[in-house]
Amino acid sequence: MIWIILILIVVIVIYLISIYNKLIVLRNNRENAFADIDVQLKQRFDLVPNLVSTVKWYASHEQAIYDSITKARESYQSAWSTDQKIAANNMLSWALNGLLAIVESNPELKANTNFLQLQSELADIENKVAASRRYFNSATKEYNTSLETFPNNVFANMFNFKKWEYFEIANEIEKESPKVQF
Repeated sequence: MIWIILILIVVIVIYLISIYNKLIVLRNNRENAFADIDVQLKQRFDLVPNLVSTVKWYASHEQAIYDSITKARESYQSAWSTDQKIAANNMLSWALNGLLAIVESNPELKANTNFLQLQSELADIENKVAASRRYFNSATKEYNTSLETFPNNVFANMFNFKKWEYFEIANEIEKESPKVQF
């Protein structure tokens, strides 16, 4: 009888260890997925000053847009959490919409080879960010689903695992487009 109880305890402990390890693996997969996004966002933030300097040559009067881009870049560089980096990215996306509005209203700039090359590089990075974001959101979904299923949810609460947010484009960016005035 005591052997049965001992075996049952060992099985339960092994099962709980496997749940804990699975949650750790899923959390690490999510962090790794964001590391991929982080690389792309760093490239994006590094490309933006070149883009801005090219546009400034043609439209120096749009200082507010340039200031927004600088602020977003500084926010990203000082961000230490995933949520802060996502917020800085959303700020940059909004500011870039304003920059691209300047480009649309300036035919000379649209024909500038330097700008066209930078715009092509930016489009490539945007595509990579989108792909990385899909992978990150998939890893986040898998992690969150694992946290919410029984018996994982009981064990996750015991060890303070928390649900994570997805990397989504901020609704404010989609609703508002910056106003460009000449």
